Amino acid sequence: MFSAELTKHNSTYSTEIIAGISSFLATSYIIVVNPAVLSQAGLPFSGVLTATVLVSFFSSLMMGWYAKNPVLVAPGMGLNAFFTFSAVIGMKVPWQVALGAVFWSGVLFLVLSAFNIRTYIVRAIPRPLRYAIAAGIGLFITLIGFVNAGFIVHNPATIVGIGKLHPALLTFLAGLLFTAVLVTRQVKGAILIGIVFTTLAAVPLGRWWATGAPPLVDWKGLIAAPDFSLVLKLDLVNSLQWSVIPVIFAFVFTDMFDSLSTLVGLSEAANLLDEKGEPRNIKRALVTDAVATTLAGLAGSSPGTAYIESAVGIKEGGRTGLTAITGALLFLPFLFLAPLLSMVPAIATAPALVLVGVFMVQPVTKINWTQLDEAIPAFLAMVIIPFSYSITQGIIWGFLSWTAIKLITGKTKDISIALWIIDAFAILALILG
Repeated sequence: MFSAELTKHNSTYSTEIIAGISSFLATSYIIVVNPAVLSQAGLPFSGVLTATVLVSFFSSLMMGWYAKNPVLVAPGMGLNAFFTFSAVIGMKVPWQVALGAVFWSGVLFLVLSAFNIRTYIVRAIPRPLRYAIAAGIGLFITLIGFVNAGFIVHNPATIVGIGKLHPALLTFLAGLLFTAVLVTRQVKGAILIGIVFTTLAAVPLGRWWATGAPPLVDWKGLIAAPDFSLVLKLDLVNSLQWSVIPVIFAFVFTDMFDSLSTLVGLSEAANLLDEKGEPRNIKRALVTDAVATTLAGLAGSSPGTAYIESAVGIKEGGRTGLTAITGALLFLPFLFLAPLLSMVPAIATAPALVLVGVFMVQPVTKINWTQLDEAIPAFLAMVIIPFSYSITQGIIWGFLSWTAIKLITGKTKDISIALWIIDAFAILALILG
């Protein structure tokens, strides 16, 4: 069934399966983290966990089967924070109504995708910005890895700084070195082996080594029954009130920029491009992303989106939909096995995230750094993504600075109609944000 795709992309079943496992392990934190965030909005933790698994499974399966891309889809970080802290807590929107807003944003998203509007927008993104977005996402992923490991920490005097050496950080550094050597030697499954190695190395923490904290790797049981209490609990009628419309549009714009930038960045970094040089199967990938958001509202979660951590599996050689299908199938058992996944600590996946940055920044060499009217917007997009801790902010300011510089320097021919439309969406997203 996948033989033709594997041959076309010079891949193998084993490579794709290992890539899928690697992407899953890098993404699986969302199974626990998403409920932790949304439960602060009053949703039951166990119900959100079940919804998270359902959205991740069906959406990733669709991305692999329908869009044939090695990208996992799951409820997005940032989007869940907006749901909780802005919509529910800040604007006092009941969570049932907020779930309805998620659903309607997915429907609007689906319309934009079905009529190829989003694909048209993707094709309007200047290539230097595409390369910069890929590099910026790489830096962002690396920063997430360093922060998860406690290597980069907040410092009031310098904003950020290096964390103090302690057993957990030393374990991360050992895992980073071990994984880097495997990657350098091109060992198949290097990322996955590194995650397992670092998890095992973290077992003594909190047990044999005095860290002043509970054990990082702790057995919390094997089976927990799924909780379907949030399925179809959305309020479809009241979510169409005028007061909720800004929430719907905020979900649409944020999800659109996140998914577009992620898909474009991964495609450029991994050369997942069609014969026209555009992201492969982009329309189907965007339709999948829209379905993920619609499904999230029905299941009881914040919007779904393509995951930048898919770069871990792509780095392992994943090039076909089989990678996403493998990851999808790994989500499903955690309807019952969520406690097992909690054994993998953040410092175990952190080395993988750091090293993926090396792979993701490679397209930056394609930017003509001597052509400043293009280099400056590309640079801004690239650095604002990690500095602001937001892919959306990076791509917004990349677009706006590109347009402003081209307009002022008299190069209006480099600004397409679609880019003007993107700028309008970008400004609206800033206002709503």
